[in-house]
Amino acid sequence: MEQTEVTAVLEAVLFAHADPVGADKLAAALEWPESLVREGLAALQARYRQPGSGLTLLRLGDHWQLATKNEYGDYVRRTLETKRAAPLSQAALETLTVIAYNQPVSRAFIEQVRGVDSSSSVASLLEKGLIEEAGRLDLPGRPVSFRTTDHFLRVFGLSSLDGLPPIHTPEEEKEGTL
Repeated sequence: MEQTEVTAVLEAVLFAHADPVGADKLAAALEWPESLVREGLAALQARYRQPGSGLTLLRLGDHWQLATKNEYGDYVRRTLETKRAAPLSQAALETLTVIAYNQPVSRAFIEQVRGVDSSSSVASLLEKGLIEEAGRLDLPGRPVSFRTTDHFLRVFGLSSLDGLPPIHTPEEEKEGTL
């Protein structure tokens, strides 16, 4: 295999991974000698050191990760903040409430509680990192379940889900007014 193909494969694999990946794991997964992987990583790192690229290849111990170059970090942050800082719609807040108080929950459960389709709200909450997939429920069809994330706790100033305020039902409110 030619060096250009080796570096292209490594670049694609590292791009697809959000977390650092060990050279040994890359070699095992690709079924390549570790020496070939290390040579490819060194070539890729040298290529990213050249002017004209907004990316760099970080070596973190024996792990490797693609990242943006520091000088372009402000641009990246601004675009990500714009996406994440957009306020939540009423529908998204309702969906987030259902998930936070009942997690893990399926999309069908959310829609049953809200009475309307929640696909766009779930997609928005996933994009903002407030919820994540929590696996599959042991129900017919094995639906995907959702739960809140640590980012959700930080955004809402909670140390744990125990910090969520109690939900008052209409019956409790009626009892309190008598």
